[in-house]
Amino acid sequence: MSNIPLNYPFKDEKLLLLSCCAPCSVEIIKRLADNKIDTTVLFYNPNIHPKLEYIHRKNQNKEICEKYGIDFIDLDYNPKDWFKLVEGLEKEPEKGARCAKCFDYRLVRTAEYALENGFNVISSTLAASRWKDLKQVEGLASEIENRYPTLKYWYLDLRKKGAQAERLDLVKENNLYEQNYCGCIYSKLNQK
Repeated sequence: MSNIPLNYPFKDEKLLLLSCCAPCSVEIIKRLADNKIDTTVLFYNPNIHPKLEYIHRKNQNKEICEKYGIDFIDLDYNPKDWFKLVEGLEKEPEKGARCAKCFDYRLVRTAEYALENGFNVISSTLAASRWKDLKQVEGLASEIENRYPTLKYWYLDLRKKGAQAERLDLVKENNLYEQNYCGCIYSKLNQK
Protein backbone atom coordinates (compact mmCIF):
# COMPACT_ATOMS: atom_id res chain seq x y z
CA MET A 1 0.00 0.00 0.00
CA SER A 2 1.19 3.48 -0.80
CA ASN A 3 2.39 5.50 2.16
CA ILE A 4 1.36 8.75 0.49
CA PRO A 5 -1.93 10.02 1.93
CA LEU A 6 -4.90 10.27 -0.38
CA ASN A 7 -7.69 12.55 0.72
CA TYR A 8 -10.70 11.81 -1.47
CA PRO A 9 -13.33 14.29 -0.26
CA PHE A 10 -16.30 12.79 -2.15
CA LYS A 11 -17.06 9.77 0.00
CA ASP A 12 -19.08 7.07 -1.75
CA GLU A 13 -19.04 8.91 -5.10
CA LYS A 14 -17.51 7.14 -8.08
CA LEU A 15 -14.60 8.91 -9.78
CA LEU A 16 -14.05 9.27 -13.53
CA LEU A 17 -10.33 9.89 -14.10
CA LEU A 18 -9.07 11.19 -17.45
CA SER A 19 -5.72 9.54 -18.05
CA CYS A 20 -3.12 10.70 -20.54
CA CYS A 21 -0.70 7.76 -20.32
CA ALA A 22 0.41 4.97 -18.00
CA PRO A 23 3.63 6.63 -16.75
CA CYS A 24 1.69 9.70 -15.61
CA SER A 25 -1.19 7.61 -14.24
CA VAL A 26 0.35 4.57 -12.59
CA GLU A 27 1.01 6.15 -9.20
CA ILE A 28 -2.46 7.66 -8.80
CA ILE A 29 -4.16 4.50 -10.13
CA LYS A 30 -2.28 2.44 -7.54
CA ARG A 31 -3.22 4.88 -4.75
CA LEU A 32 -6.88 4.88 -5.81
CA ALA A 33 -6.91 1.10 -5.79
CA ASP A 34 -5.07 0.93 -2.43
CA ASN A 35 -7.62 3.31 -0.93
CA LYS A 36 -10.55 1.41 -2.49
CA ILE A 37 -11.91 4.47 -4.28
CA ASP A 38 -14.44 3.40 -6.89
CA THR A 39 -12.73 4.63 -10.05
CA THR A 40 -13.05 4.33 -13.79
CA VAL A 41 -10.17 5.50 -15.95
CA LEU A 42 -11.18 7.26 -19.15
CA PHE A 43 -8.69 7.21 -22.01
CA TYR A 44 -9.55 10.02 -24.38
CA ASN A 45 -6.47 11.33 -26.16
CA PRO A 46 -7.04 12.30 -29.81
CA ASN A 47 -3.97 14.52 -29.44
CA ILE A 48 -1.58 11.54 -29.44
CA HIS A 49 0.23 10.94 -32.73
CA PRO A 50 1.13 8.89 -34.62
CA LYS A 51 -1.55 6.22 -34.25
CA LEU A 52 0.97 3.55 -33.20
CA GLU A 53 2.02 5.83 -30.33
CA TYR A 54 -1.63 6.19 -29.35
CA ILE A 55 -2.20 2.43 -29.40
CA HIS A 56 0.93 1.77 -27.34
CA ARG A 57 -0.02 4.34 -24.69
CA LYS A 58 -3.61 3.09 -24.57
CA ASN A 59 -2.56 -0.54 -24.17
CA GLN A 60 -0.11 0.23 -21.36
CA ASN A 61 -2.76 2.31 -19.59
CA LYS A 62 -5.26 -0.53 -19.89
CA GLU A 63 -2.72 -3.03 -18.53
CA ILE A 64 -2.06 -0.86 -15.46
CA CYS A 65 -5.80 -0.54 -14.82
CA GLU A 66 -6.20 -4.31 -15.08
CA LYS A 67 -3.27 -4.87 -12.71
CA TYR A 68 -4.86 -2.69 -10.02
CA GLY A 69 -8.48 -3.70 -10.63
CA ILE A 70 -9.62 -0.33 -12.01
CA ASP A 71 -12.27 -0.10 -14.75
CA PHE A 72 -11.00 1.24 -18.08
CA ILE A 73 -12.95 3.03 -20.83
CA ASP A 74 -11.45 3.85 -24.21
CA LEU A 75 -13.25 6.55 -26.16
CA ASP A 76 -12.91 6.87 -29.89
CA TYR A 77 -9.67 8.06 -31.42
CA ASN A 78 -10.67 11.08 -33.48
CA PRO A 79 -7.47 12.86 -34.56
CA LYS A 80 -9.17 14.67 -37.47
CA ASP A 81 -11.36 16.62 -35.05
CA TRP A 82 -8.35 17.35 -32.85
CA PHE A 83 -6.23 18.64 -35.75
CA LYS A 84 -9.11 20.91 -36.78
CA LEU A 85 -9.42 22.15 -33.18
CA VAL A 86 -5.77 23.23 -32.94
CA GLU A 87 -5.46 24.57 -36.48
CA GLY A 88 -3.42 27.78 -36.40
CA LEU A 89 -1.80 26.85 -33.08
CA GLU A 90 0.79 24.46 -34.51
CA LYS A 91 3.76 26.65 -33.56
CA GLU A 92 2.55 27.46 -30.06
CA PRO A 93 5.06 26.51 -27.37
CA GLU A 94 4.46 23.70 -24.91
CA LYS A 95 2.17 24.96 -22.09
CA GLY A 96 0.73 27.59 -24.44
CA ALA A 97 -2.61 28.18 -26.17
CA ARG A 98 -2.59 24.86 -28.05
CA CYS A 99 -2.23 22.92 -24.77
CA ALA A 100 -5.05 24.93 -23.18
CA LYS A 101 -7.35 24.21 -26.14
CA CYS A 102 -6.41 20.51 -26.08
CA PHE A 103 -6.97 20.17 -22.31
CA ASP A 104 -10.31 21.94 -22.53
CA TYR A 105 -11.42 19.68 -25.40
CA ARG A 106 -10.52 16.53 -23.46
CA LEU A 107 -11.93 17.77 -20.14
CA VAL A 108 -15.22 18.76 -21.79
CA ARG A 109 -15.50 15.28 -23.30
CA THR A 110 -14.73 13.78 -19.89
CA ALA A 111 -17.43 15.93 -18.27
CA GLU A 112 -19.97 14.97 -20.94
CA TYR A 113 -19.14 11.28 -20.55
CA ALA A 114 -19.46 11.62 -16.78
CA LEU A 115 -22.89 13.21 -17.01
CA GLU A 116 -24.08 10.65 -19.59
CA ASN A 117 -22.93 7.75 -17.39
CA GLY A 118 -23.81 8.68 -13.83
CA PHE A 119 -20.50 10.06 -12.53
CA ASN A 120 -20.55 13.10 -10.25
CA VAL A 121 -16.79 13.52 -9.80
CA ILE A 122 -14.08 13.85 -12.42
CA SER A 123 -10.35 14.39 -12.29
CA SER A 124 -7.34 14.13 -14.55
CA THR A 125 -3.75 12.96 -14.57
CA LEU A 126 -2.82 15.82 -16.90
CA ALA A 127 -1.25 17.66 -13.96
CA ALA A 128 1.18 14.77 -13.36
CA SER A 129 3.03 15.24 -16.63
CA ARG A 130 6.34 17.07 -16.52
CA TRP A 131 5.34 18.51 -19.89
CA LYS A 132 2.30 20.33 -18.50
CA ASP A 133 1.57 23.41 -16.39
CA LEU A 134 -0.33 22.56 -13.20
CA LYS A 135 -1.90 26.03 -12.94
CA GLN A 136 -3.11 25.82 -16.56
CA VAL A 137 -4.76 22.45 -15.92
CA GLU A 138 -6.36 23.65 -12.68
CA GLY A 139 -7.67 26.82 -14.34
CA LEU A 140 -9.35 24.80 -17.06
CA ALA A 141 -10.75 22.38 -14.48
CA SER A 142 -12.31 25.35 -12.68
CA GLU A 143 -13.93 26.42 -15.96
CA ILE A 144 -15.32 22.89 -16.39
CA GLU A 145 -16.89 23.10 -12.91
CA ASN A 146 -18.52 26.40 -13.91
CA ARG A 147 -19.85 24.96 -17.20
CA TYR A 148 -21.14 21.77 -15.56
CA PRO A 149 -22.32 22.81 -12.08
CA THR A 150 -23.58 19.34 -11.13
CA LEU A 151 -20.06 17.92 -11.57
CA LYS A 152 -17.27 18.18 -9.03
CA TYR A 153 -13.62 18.27 -10.08
CA TRP A 154 -11.12 16.64 -7.75
CA TYR A 155 -7.93 18.71 -7.80
CA LEU A 156 -4.89 16.47 -7.54
CA ASP A 157 -1.34 17.72 -7.18
CA LEU A 158 0.53 14.66 -8.33
CA ARG A 159 3.98 16.22 -8.05
CA LYS A 160 4.26 16.65 -4.26
CA LYS A 161 4.59 14.59 -1.08
CA GLY A 162 6.80 11.94 -2.65
CA ALA A 163 4.35 11.14 -5.43
CA GLN A 164 6.91 11.81 -8.17
CA ALA A 165 9.49 9.46 -6.63
CA GLU A 166 6.86 6.76 -6.18
CA ARG A 167 5.67 7.29 -9.75
CA LEU A 168 9.20 6.78 -11.07
CA ASP A 169 9.58 3.60 -9.01
CA LEU A 170 6.29 2.25 -10.38
CA VAL A 171 7.27 3.15 -13.95
CA LYS A 172 10.43 1.12 -13.53
CA GLU A 173 8.70 -1.73 -11.68
CA ASN A 174 6.06 -2.03 -14.44
CA ASN A 175 8.57 -1.52 -17.26
CA LEU A 176 6.53 1.36 -18.68
CA TYR A 177 7.59 3.21 -21.77
CA GLU A 178 8.34 6.82 -20.87
CA GLN A 179 7.84 8.95 -23.93
CA ASN A 180 9.83 12.13 -24.53
CA TYR A 181 6.81 14.23 -25.54
CA CYS A 182 3.20 14.62 -24.40
CA GLY A 183 1.81 12.90 -27.48
CA CYS A 184 1.00 15.98 -29.52
CA ILE A 185 2.97 15.89 -32.75
CA TYR A 186 3.37 19.67 -32.61
CA SER A 187 5.01 19.59 -29.19
CA LYS A 188 7.45 16.99 -30.55
CA LEU A 189 8.19 19.06 -33.67
CA ASN A 190 8.64 22.23 -31.61
CA GLN A 191 11.08 20.66 -29.13
CA LYS A 192 14.41 22.36 -29.07
